[in-house]
Amino acid sequence: MRLAVVILTFNEAENVVACIETLRFADQIVVFDSFSTDQTADLASRAGARVIQHPFADYASQRNAALEAVSDFADWLLFVDADERVPVALADEVRQRIEQPGFVGYRIPRDNYIFGRLTRGAGWYPDYQTRLLRVGAAHYDPARQVHELVILDGAEGALDHALIHYNYRDLRQFVAKQRRYSAYDARVLYEQGIRPKPQNYVLQPLRQFWWRFITLRGYSDGLHGLRLSWLMAWYELKKYLLLRELWRREKL
Repeated sequence: MRLAVVILTFNEAENVVACIETLRFADQIVVFDSFSTDQTADLASRAGARVIQHPFADYASQRNAALEAVSDFADWLLFVDADERVPVALADEVRQRIEQPGFVGYRIPRDNYIFGRLTRGAGWYPDYQTRLLRVGAAHYDPARQVHELVILDGAEGALDHALIHYNYRDLRQFVAKQRRYSAYDARVLYEQGIRPKPQNYVLQPLRQFWWRFITLRGYSDGLHGLRLSWLMAWYELKKYLLLRELWRREKL
């Protein structure tokens, strides 16, 4: 079975070479680049990756385009982000599983490092991602432009070994990304015709905090888990405030 690993990139010069170095087990390494304005494409090419440039519309369509691009030379595709690394144990497991019949996709757990710390509570582990896909038997739902959803034409399995994800270097990066997610989620609720209720501004953040800190064992990460649970509750509140603003604008 021929395996391609695809890294979606835009201005990932800081990460792309280190990521590529962990992917040598693949038959083909592809950097699927959204016309980066830094040295991403050049560094990737010099590191031995095949660089394909494709204009970015949204994550779902970009991943579908990557699946189409590798269809001539790969039987399986593994998606890896530039801030992720594939340890040897996971690489070996991937090569073994693609030779076995029965599944057309596999979920992979992730070890998330947030603010430099391995985080196991508050929902960041096992953090399964469906990333190993049989080419021709998988595509992404075009309606889910963020938080992409894989649709498989067959059964899905799960791998045992984890990707390493260097997620959120610092608080600034965390805040910037959560702002984007909150705005996107508010827009989805608005398009579904959902209006915020007064209790949403209190109950939804409290539920989010309880879910993260208690149900998903954020407490197991101590003060680090407490901070993350509080931050996620805050951005749950922001989502409903943004939703309220969308409905207010409609009345103007």
